[in-house]
Amino acid sequence: MKLGDVTRTALACVRIFNGALGLFAAGKMAKSLGSELGDDKRFVYPARMFGIRTLVLGVDLLTLKPSRRTLRQAVLIHATDTAAAFYAGRSGELPARAAKLTTIISAVNTGLAVVSLVAAEKDS
Repeated sequence: MKLGDVTRTALACVRIFNGALGLFAAGKMAKSLGSELGDDKRFVYPARMFGIRTLVLGVDLLTLKPSRRTLRQAVLIHATDTAAAFYAGRSGELPARAAKLTTIISAVNTGLAVVSLVAAEKDS
């Protein structure tokens, strides 16, 4: 299996797991990010919206023929998620622990997306 396929599959699995967690277990997800979020019911709705988006994107990476466009979008989406999580932590919009965890997860996803894109471009 090629490196680009491995990283694309890994990214898809991370997306599917996190998306399902956000969609079906938003409360548990909030508690794992920090007690402040776990006690705040306002987190549930955006977590579910984020969850379905992430779940669909993950399934697409597994089931659709990967294209440069799809992989470029993955880089954009995850880089934006990384920047947003970092900003939310710096501005106090998220508790420090939640911001650190979501920034790390998003940064890893960005890295997987970049490697997948670079590998796909080398293969074409």
